[in-house]
Amino acid sequence: MKSWLAAVAVLLAVLAPAGATAAEAPLVAAAADLQSTLPGIAAAFENKTGQSVRLTFGASGALTQQILNGAPYEVFLSADESYVERLAAAGRTEGAGALYAVGRIGLFVPKGSSIRADADLNGLAAALKAGRAQRFAIANPAHAPYGRAAQAALERAGLWTAIQPRLVLGENVSQATQFAASGAAQGGIIPLSLASTPQVKAAGTFVLLPAAWHPPLRQRAVVLKDASPAARAFYAFLQGPEARAAFARHGFTLPGR
Repeated sequence: MKSWLAAVAVLLAVLAPAGATAAEAPLVAAAADLQSTLPGIAAAFENKTGQSVRLTFGASGALTQQILNGAPYEVFLSADESYVERLAAAGRTEGAGALYAVGRIGLFVPKGSSIRADADLNGLAAALKAGRAQRFAIANPAHAPYGRAAQAALERAGLWTAIQPRLVLGENVSQATQFAASGAAQGGIIPLSLASTPQVKAAGTFVLLPAAWHPPLRQRAVVLKDASPAARAFYAFLQGPEARAAFARHGFTLPGR
């Protein structure tokens, strides 16, 4: 009898999925403007702790809806703190989270574009008036905070009505950046964090827009309900000196302690 039980135990161990013996790395949902920043932070976290995380990027509004629908994320880094507040009100978070960065936007024009890059958007206005701007990229304001910031800046410049028929909307700000940097659009409003990458730098010219032209992009992170110890450790790491230095290097303003 004992030998039979031992054989069954061995068989069950062989058939058991790997996840039954080793916990999977926690899933982290992150705003698309972090696509060039967060992988390095995750690598530094793994080097320091031996623990890893799995990163998923998207528009903050879309990720929020996924979480509300039951997606198994354990940490959420939003580009707009209102989404964290929404999740907290729905009972999906552990606490109110922490502000980790404030983002900036600017005008990007690819090489050879008919749009002149300037911080007042006068070059864009002239191109629109002359019919030289046919496609202009921003993230979809319906669910992307950086898209809403772009809309606010274009409204501030008095260009929103004229540019709407020419907009190419990215599902998130990373896609909008791809449209602009590839030349598929003649320009776009994109984050400083993505404009600072070598690939985008080499593709054209970027000019920061005045911060007062749009509501502040206050980016908040939060631990979601039933998060694992590894997820909590990563959330804590996001607020430490290594992560803060990485955010600063990629063009984010750091919140005060």
